[in-house]
Amino acid sequence: MDLKHVLATNLRRLRHDRDLTQEDVAELTGLSMRYVGSIERARVSATVTTLGKLAVALKVHPTELLES
Repeated sequence: MDLKHVLATNLRRLRHDRDLTQEDVAELTGLSMRYVGSIERARVSATVTTLGKLAVALKVHPTELLES
C-alpha cells in the first residue's frame, strides 16, 4: 500500500474517531473541504505542511497519519 492510501485510511479513521466531518477538518486546518476529501480518497498527495496541519487538527503526532 502506498503512503497516499495509508494517509487516506488513517485520516478517515481518526476523523471518524473524533466525530468530525470533512468540513470540520477543513475549518480546523484552513484547507478546503474538497481538498480534505481528495486526500481521504487518495486522489492527491498531501504536502508535509498539510500533514502537519492535519495532525494538529486531529491532535495526533504526524507519524500517526502515516503508520500502516
